[in-house]
Amino acid sequence: MDIIETKNLTKNYNHITAVDTLNLTIGEGEVFGLLGPNGAGKTTILMMLTTLVPPTSGTAIVNNFDIIHQPDQVRKSIGIVFQDPSSDETLTGYENLKLHGLLYDMPGELREKRIKEVLALVELTGRKNDVVKKYSGGMRRRLELARGLMHHPKILFLDEPTLGLDPQTREHIWEYVKKLATEKKITIIITTHYMDEADKLCDRLAIIDQGKIAVLGAPDQLKKDLGGDIIRLRAENGNIQALEGLEYVKNIQRIDSEISLTVKDASQHLQEILQYAGKVESVEIRPLTLEDVFLHYTGKAIREGAPEGSWAEKAMHAGSRK
Repeated sequence: MDIIETKNLTKNYNHITAVDTLNLTIGEGEVFGLLGPNGAGKTTILMMLTTLVPPTSGTAIVNNFDIIHQPDQVRKSIGIVFQDPSSDETLTGYENLKLHGLLYDMPGELREKRIKEVLALVELTGRKNDVVKKYSGGMRRRLELARGLMHHPKILFLDEPTLGLDPQTREHIWEYVKKLATEKKITIIITTHYMDEADKLCDRLAIIDQGKIAVLGAPDQLKKDLGGDIIRLRAENGNIQALEGLEYVKNIQRIDSEISLTVKDASQHLQEILQYAGKVESVEIRPLTLEDVFLHYTGKAIREGAPEGSWAEKAMHAGSRK
């Protein structure tokens, strides 16, 4: 059963289209990813689905409620963990959770029960009485997760949940997310620009590029659909036309002096490929990754995406000042 459905969901900031006629369904209990560089429109999609930003046109149904006409019911159905920490660092972990429960008008007995449960879930019971400014980055993210779960949401939105964390802490956050999906049966929507995060966590994902869905599917299926292996050459004066004519070469991308080829049975055909590659400095052969899927469907590597403070964010801020 679908728990989220967008219907031509669109957001314009001034003359810039940040999200362009998005049509998407997300199933109940699914871990769904919005993958793309900063500035691609991921966070704007999340902001509309959580009723924090109104769409320019179109709408979405979240847990059977319309985001435009029934925003209060939508908000009661969801939890949100923002990209930037939003807990009060002058309060303790326990006090932050209590405040959240009060804002949701939770009865006292239920509120205390949930605080105990969510602190145990994210392994912060022993630090509940410490002020948040004494928490590490990973502990703060875990507290944010706990707060987002306080009111038993059916859907949890995570905006870049591991941004800025060290690799070990990122792995721990992934474990919590998987546990929530499998044990608590919560639908989880993740925005990320980390390929490994999307690959490990998501049942399905949509690659977002300039406000549109470039491709959608399960990570393994997306890689399988491209087929073959990747041969990456750093070369000069390569005969691209001849390489494109080889029947076992399924796709070619050129970035600066680097040529990336998707090749069926790459090891069998490497010698012939090198004959047309020109002056070769280095050769790499490896299996397909989500990075290659992104490159195939968008024509650019994810690192080329706009940085924070990019066109979409600047347009949003400009629009908010009017």
